[in-house]
Amino acid sequence: MESFFSVPNIDVYFVIGILFFFGILEIIAGYLSRTKRQFGDWIQEAGSMFVLSLLIKPAIVGIIFLCGNAFLPSLSQTVSSQPFWLLLLVFLLMDDVLQYWYHRSAHEYPFLWKLHRSHHQAEEMGFFISYRNAALYYILMPNIWWVGIFTFLGGANAVIVGLILKQFVIIGSHSTITWDSFFYKRPFLNPIISFLERIIVTPAFHHAHHGKSKIDGISDPNNNFGNMFSIWDQLFGTAVYNRQFPTSYGLENDPKEHWTTTYLYPFIRTTDPRSELSRNFVKEDTRTNVPAEIYLEKGKSYLYCHCGLSKNQPFCDSSHHGTKKKPLLFEAIRTGKARLCNCKKTGSAPFCDDSHIHFKSKQI
Repeated sequence: MESFFSVPNIDVYFVIGILFFFGILEIIAGYLSRTKRQFGDWIQEAGSMFVLSLLIKPAIVGIIFLCGNAFLPSLSQTVSSQPFWLLLLVFLLMDDVLQYWYHRSAHEYPFLWKLHRSHHQAEEMGFFISYRNAALYYILMPNIWWVGIFTFLGGANAVIVGLILKQFVIIGSHSTITWDSFFYKRPFLNPIISFLERIIVTPAFHHAHHGKSKIDGISDPNNNFGNMFSIWDQLFGTAVYNRQFPTSYGLENDPKEHWTTTYLYPFIRTTDPRSELSRNFVKEDTRTNVPAEIYLEKGKSYLYCHCGLSKNQPFCDSSHHGTKKKPLLFEAIRTGKARLCNCKKTGSAPFCDDSHIHFKSKQI
C-alpha cells in the first residue's frame, strides 16, 4: 500500500495504536482482573489480527494490483486527481455497505455463519473481539477486496485514513469501555447521542448484537449488523435501539470447539457431533402438525421458534443462526394454557390458527 505522510503502512501502526489505546483503558478499568477468557481466546483473536493485517490484506491488495496491471492497466490511478474528501467519502460508504451485507449474510447463510460464529462465541466483550472470525471469513470479505481495488484506482491515502477511522469505531464498539453510557445517563446530552447513534455504531448498538438471546429484552443477535455506520441498519430495517447492555454474551448450547477449528474451518473440523463445525452435522427439522399446549404466565416473556429447527419446540434455542428466520419475542397477556404453533405456518404467531390442518389436507 502507498505511504501517507511518507510513512509506509501507517494505517497498520494506527490500528495497533488504537488497540493499545482501548487495551490500556480496559486494563485501567479492571478488565484483566475480571476476564474469564481462556488462552485459546487470546491466541485466536490476537493471532487473527496479525494474520489479517500482515498477511491476508497485503496479499489481497497484491493480487488486485497484479491482476489490474496485467488486464486493466489503464485504470491504475484514474481517481487520484479527485478531491481527498470525495475519495474518502466514496471509499468509506462503499466499504461499509459491502461489509454490512456480508455481515448480514453471515447470519443468514449456513456456510458463512460457520465462518463467523466464532465471533459470537466470545462470552464477554473486549477490544480484540473485532478480529475473532475464521481466516476464510476475511479472505472472502468483499470490502477487503474493495480496499485493493480503490487503492489500485488511486485512492490509497483515502483508504489509509478511512481504515483508521473505521477501526476506531469498530474496536470502540466491541470494547468494554462503553463511552456512550456517559451520554445515556445525562438527559441533557440525549440530543448529542441521538444524533451520533443514527450515524455511527455505538457500543450499546453493537453489544446488543453480541447478546446471547433476545429473551432478555436487550440482546438482538439477528439485527444491528452495521460496522462503522448504523445508517445501513436503519435503511434496510435491521436497526434496534435500546441503549442498554446485555448481561450475557456468547452462543446458546455452545460446544466450545478448539480455537484451531473455529479459526481454520472448513480445513480443520471438530469430531464433536454436537458442533456445527463437525463433518456430518445436520440441523433437523423439528416441526410437527400438532400444536403445543403451553402454560403461560401473564407478564412473562417468551421466545418463540420461527425456523422449525429448535430442539426445544415451540421455543427458540438459537438453532436459527445461519438462516433468514428470526425468533419472535412475545409477552403473555394472561395466565393459562395456550396453543402455540408447531407447524410454523400460522398467520397469528406464536399462536396456532389451525393452519396445520389445512397443510395436512393439502398433503393428502
